[in-house]
Amino acid sequence: MSVFGRPISAGSTVFLTMVIVAVGVMGVTSLRAEANFQGSAPLPLTVMTVEAAYDTDARIEELFPGLVAARRDSALGFERGGRIDSISVDIGDRVDAGQVLAYLDTRALSAQIAAADAQTAEAEAQTALARGTEIRQAQLLERGHISQQRFDEIRTTTRAALARQNAAAAAADALRVQLDLSVISAPFAGVVTARLADEGAIAPPGQSVLEIIESDALEVRVGLPPELASTLNPSSVYCFHSDGPSFQASLRSSTGVVDRQTRAVTVLFDIPSGASVSAGQVVRLAVETAIDTDGFWVPVSALVEGRRGLWSVYVLEPEGQAYALESRMVETVRIEAERVFVRGAVSQGEQILASGLQRVTPGQLVIPVRAEALVQ
Repeated sequence: MSVFGRPISAGSTVFLTMVIVAVGVMGVTSLRAEANFQGSAPLPLTVMTVEAAYDTDARIEELFPGLVAARRDSALGFERGGRIDSISVDIGDRVDAGQVLAYLDTRALSAQIAAADAQTAEAEAQTALARGTEIRQAQLLERGHISQQRFDEIRTTTRAALARQNAAAAAADALRVQLDLSVISAPFAGVVTARLADEGAIAPPGQSVLEIIESDALEVRVGLPPELASTLNPSSVYCFHSDGPSFQASLRSSTGVVDRQTRAVTVLFDIPSGASVSAGQVVRLAVETAIDTDGFWVPVSALVEGRRGLWSVYVLEPEGQAYALESRMVETVRIEAERVFVRGAVSQGEQILASGLQRVTPGQLVIPVRAEALVQ
């Protein structure tokens, strides 16, 4: 036997025969495997689903930011100017109502008061002398020793002396008022939040020296839409969320006036003592509001984003022993952290794919497993 004109040995002939048989066997095996692969269907994928349960009276918790503030906040200063003699409090100190917080140097004022008291005493003596003279002259008038004209002049002198006495006493009282105004007292119990001057400084009249807030009486000011503010009940208790524990606060009043810039109505809530919040902190009012349309809740993970901001979900349609995925368009109405209220071309009771959207395609066969806890 020869190949391409060349003779081959018997051993080479056997080897070539074996190679041809092996290639044939491999080809047949490959064809059978390909046939088996094309003829068998893939197993359905197990997926988590939720049921479309339409809610005609759905409500959602909305949060509105508010600012915690002290009900009273005062900047304190001296009504009269002068040199500051002492300030007995500092930032962070708690003070009681009526407690003296600062003094002015009143040595010059005390000297003026002493001089005014001396003038008052002098005027009192002159008044007493004039009154005694009037009494004696009245006796002489009865006896006819003086004329009525002379007695009228003496009586006028007495009245003038009394007027000078009253004027001197009023001047002394005015200086004592100035002495009282040389002291800053706490108008209410609270906490010192600012100290704007120190001893030795010259304080102009009315300039702020200390600032205090009423820390034990706090309130929350919240801007609400007018239609929502009108539905709140006075004296009712509402829930607020903060960085710490949540707390309850009662509605005190509403301005009822829509702000021109924010288009909101300011509502005031009283915070009970013991709440773990401080003045200046931002909190959030939680109010349940009704959703004014029919729809159903689905988990956020069930939404498929489409073009131009459209959304869809996968609905399970029965197909034999399994279900096929069908894409349906929906409209998002309200969005929460973990769930979305939607409406669209989905019927009551239909099963919706809850998660794992990256693993499936429309038309794929699946086997459902309920996961209702995802939308509770």
